[in-house]
Parts: sequence; C-alpha cells; structure tokens
Amino acid sequence: MFRRTFWFTAGAAAGVWATTKVNRKLKQLTPESLAARTADKAVEAGHRLKDFALDIKSGMAQREAELNDVLGIGEGEVRELPAQRRLVAIETTQQQYPKHSYNRNEDH
Repeated sequence: MFRRTFWFTAGAAAGVWATTKVNRKLKQLTPESLAARTADKAVEAGHRLKDFALDIKSGMAQREAELNDVLGIGEGEVRELPAQRRLVAIETTQQQYPKHSYNRNEDH
C-alpha cells in the first residue's frame, strides 16, 4: 500500500510540475508577451548602438586631437577653407561660341 501511495503522489507531482511548465511556456508565447519581449530587446539594442556611437565619437575626438598635435594646429586656431576657384576656361569657351540649334531637318 505504501508503494502505491508513493507512486500516486510521484505521478501527481510530475503532472502538476508538467502542467505549470506548459502553462508558463504558453504565457510566454502569447502575442502580448512576445511584443513586450521584442520591445525590450529593441530598447536594449538601441542602448548598445548608442554606447557604440559614443565610443566612436570619443575615439574620433581623441584621434583628431592627436592629429592636431602632430600637425601643430592649436585648438584656438580656426582655419578657413580656401576660396572657391572659378572655372575660367569653361566660362570663356561658352562666351566665344554662341549656342545654335543644329537641326538637320531644317533645310529639307
């Protein structure tokens, strides 16, 4: 009799354990749960991308400072870009030759 009681109890416990395990898994697979988990993963990925971008930005600033030191450019100096050059050859060519419409079918 003790043996039957033991196996009955063991079977009931296994059934309860399996039922709770299946119910938890089913709750994880509901659309609301999947959406919440996806949103959490997206936020986590966004934080990782932000950290990555900040690391790149700080590395760029550090490298720019190193290059400025090597080139002897001070932080206070502001260099201006050179003025834009005009394309004189193209402008004079356009002025010398007037534009005409060359239509072969005009004379016929």
